Amino acid sequence: MHLSRRRFALSAASALAVAAGASLAPAAARADSPWPVRPIKLIVPFPPGGGTDLVARAVGQRLAERLQQPVVIDNRPGASTIIGTDAAAKAAPDGYTLLLSGSTSYTVNPALRSKLPYDPLRDLAPVMVVARTPLVLVVSSDKPWRQVGDLIAAAKARPGSVHYATFGPGSAPHLAGELFALAAGVQLQDVPYKGSAQSAMALMSGEIEMAVDTVASVAPHVKSGRLRALGIVGTTRASLLPGIPTMGELQLPDAVFDGWYALSAPRNTPQPIVDRLARETTALMADPALQAQLRNQGMEPVALGAPAFRQMMEQEISRYRALAHRAAIAVE
Repeated sequence: MHLSRRRFALSAASALAVAAGASLAPAAARADSPWPVRPIKLIVPFPPGGGTDLVARAVGQRLAERLQQPVVIDNRPGASTIIGTDAAAKAAPDGYTLLLSGSTSYTVNPALRSKLPYDPLRDLAPVMVVARTPLVLVVSSDKPWRQVGDLIAAAKARPGSVHYATFGPGSAPHLAGELFALAAGVQLQDVPYKGSAQSAMALMSGEIEMAVDTVASVAPHVKSGRLRALGIVGTTRASLLPGIPTMGELQLPDAVFDGWYALSAPRNTPQPIVDRLARETTALMADPALQAQLRNQGMEPVALGAPAFRQMMEQEISRYRALAHRAAIAVE
């Protein structure tokens, strides 16, 4: 009797152990499962057709080829990129939702907005900066200004007489214009427009005297002779306008403003997934065809890893926050 009870107890314990092992097996398989095994969503907080969307589609296509899984572009524009960026920051950290956005999401909004539903330094895992989008300072070819020094002299002679285009308070052209004004010691007057096409028309018609816009947007007008480029508002020269010097070369390093695009993931995304993304992105950014594609669109391909990416965010947030305070830029 005692022996049969003992056998029964051992059998029951064995059955429980098998059942427990079976219940744990799926969890262990999930933890150790390969990534990716299904499509990846790449959130772009801009509408289709813009610079960010073009970069996302170019990078996403090659990332899909390398990962052997579809990369689906999810355009979520609105609220100065806040809607899409916040959705990415709050997504499940499983590697199946990523963000590709510009510096507006990563540094400009955090610097200028006191109420933001996400913190890029806390809520996003940086993967890589993949491209820079140089801005250029342009004037109408009807103006006598042939170099930056001429423009500065005119602005100093009549403070506030030089009007320049922005896309609203806190936009990249607004910040770039204010940085230029502070570096040059001049007073400029900002005028808001809805976008590049409208501001270019205003500049060519004489409605305003100056604009700071992407090289891709204004290069055709510069090459046609309707606008004159005076300086690249970035750290390096632009492939589409190789003869135009940078602000650093023009002895105005404090006027440098770099636009850029970067890939990130929600915080707490497993480090092996982030590392795999970094390796694959580094490899695809070395593709000459992709580099040529980006340059033809007025962008400069780069491959800056997570440490440099995070450092850029920290430095730019601090710099733009100080600029907003000095220039009284208020964005709600």
